[in-house]
Amino acid sequence: MNDQLDVDIHDVNVLNEIEMMTNLIIATSESDGPLTQDQIDSILGINNDTNDV
Repeated sequence: MNDQLDVDIHDVNVLNEIEMMTNLIIATSESDGPLTQDQIDSILGINNDTNDV
């Protein structure tokens, strides 16, 4: 039987987005409440110092 979810992904950008979303889902499931914007930014690897525009 062919598994529709067993696919090779060759697009590096898509793989990175999947990894970021997976990390957010894991962090959210382990959190007692909503994540703060700072927590989300940290998980996504966003440096807050450069976002003050």
